[in-house]
Amino acid sequence: MQRVSLKFLAKELSLSEGTVSRALNGYSDISQGTVERVRAAAEKYNYRANHNARRLATGVAETVAYMMPPGSGAISEPFVAHLLEGIGQSLATRGWDLLMVQVPSAEQEAEAIRKLVTSGKVSGLVLSRPYKKDARIELLRKMNFPFIVHGRSVNHDDYAWYDVDSETAFVTAVDHLVMLGHRRIGFVGAPTYYNFAQMRLDGYKKGLAANDLPIDDELIEICEMSDSGGESAASVLLDSDNHPTAMLCATDTQAFGVLAAIRARGLIAGKDVSVIGYDGIDFCKHANPPLTTMAQPQAHSGRQIGDMLLAIIDGGKPTDYQELRSAKLKRRMSDGPVGPNNLNLDLSNGGDNE
Repeated sequence: MQRVSLKFLAKELSLSEGTVSRALNGYSDISQGTVERVRAAAEKYNYRANHNARRLATGVAETVAYMMPPGSGAISEPFVAHLLEGIGQSLATRGWDLLMVQVPSAEQEAEAIRKLVTSGKVSGLVLSRPYKKDARIELLRKMNFPFIVHGRSVNHDDYAWYDVDSETAFVTAVDHLVMLGHRRIGFVGAPTYYNFAQMRLDGYKKGLAANDLPIDDELIEICEMSDSGGESAASVLLDSDNHPTAMLCATDTQAFGVLAAIRARGLIAGKDVSVIGYDGIDFCKHANPPLTTMAQPQAHSGRQIGDMLLAIIDGGKPTDYQELRSAKLKRRMSDGPVGPNNLNLDLSNGGDNE
């Protein structure tokens, strides 16, 4: 059977090819009556879009790029996987493609962006884990290219972004631990050249101050965002002379390492030392013990970011697309009240309690 063309469909409906194309792709400038009429005809004649021809005709790449965070292990991070899933779901509603871009180092990101934008292969770009002062954002603004950021830099008034209020989340987490009786609360943080990491550290400090607790630098460890990083940081805190009875972690992945360090000393998370992560990734419920976490709406975030970027590509004003969401405490078994066993733990000789 000969394939029905867009030209044939337009002729049958006495409409222009552009109107038919926009109706099929759900553009808001086409009336609902015309959209329904076009879609009914497309179904009647078994019309299937020729994506390559359409892209050539419209000059729109119909592809969005996601720039992977620097680091060889980024693709395997649950945070990245959830985000990509949601963005892909959003793009699929239009039949658009998602391109993942991996850059070996942060120093090479600007050149990779220039090459990508000038190639004409993509219509928009998603960035995540912004730096405090982010040269990538400034470059994209100067190039007047559609983009959105998952997160915010320090100055975030003049571009599109979607973020979760992690500073407030860590105030909430500190309040929760204080309510359980904890007074020495450790912090396992991410590198603070990332703005999200600084905001989580700020939230931790604000939470301590709000509860009249001192800020002790010996209770703060900054490490890489991995389980091994979390384990090393927790080992330093647990082996100190005046160790914490609870620990807050900048990411769930770090928290998995913290749990491992606690187990290695013969202790039980939630009973001897409380642990709270941040992200709310699905694997938390399978941790040992199941991890209490400040959960952010991950699946929603990817879909929303995709929808917002598509709206900007369609001509929307970037500053109209700025959304701040909240994280929620999801309790499992890794947090609990302070008690006699974790007020004066003896962590010598591998952590055996006397």
